[in-house]
Amino acid sequence: MAVDDLSRLSLAEIVALAEAQKRRPVEQWHPERCGDSAMRIARDGSWHHEGRPIARPELVRLFASILRREPDGSYALVTPAERLAIAVEDAPFVAVEMKCGGEGRARTLVFRLNTGELVVAGPDHPLKLDGARPYLAVRAGLDALIARPVYYELVELGLDDGGVWSGGAFFALGGGA
Repeated sequence: MAVDDLSRLSLAEIVALAEAQKRRPVEQWHPERCGDSAMRIARDGSWHHEGRPIARPELVRLFASILRREPDGSYALVTPAERLAIAVEDAPFVAVEMKCGGEGRARTLVFRLNTGELVVAGPDHPLKLDGARPYLAVRAGLDALIARPVYYELVELGLDDGGVWSGGAFFALGGGA
């Protein structure tokens, strides 16, 4: 189930939805048939096929569910029968919304990705800075670029402490991160 707006849900409901998300076992699939998908994920998180945007969100969510990062750093769409290369300009996802609950060490931050997937920041899903670009680890080598408005919300939360807590982990937001 994709979520399109966190404001209507409580933090407990959002965390429960995040935990209930089903993941396809793409790391276990090693098909012999390989090729190129003629697909690209643009820097803004939009998906394209043969140069044209993919307009159906359901189709993007389906493709996102079979996306995998390969050992050589490339990306692929993987099924039990086939592996197709896909170009990714920056990160395959964009964190477009954040919901915050709690204070200090008890804080929980949940992010909604452009695909509707929910990710709770914590030890398994750390926040990280690459230069001035903020990212959230989504799964198995796949990251989400944190959209600028969401990052500003995050920085505001961490102004006094130089970072934020989520899921029992502290994430520095300053230069040494």
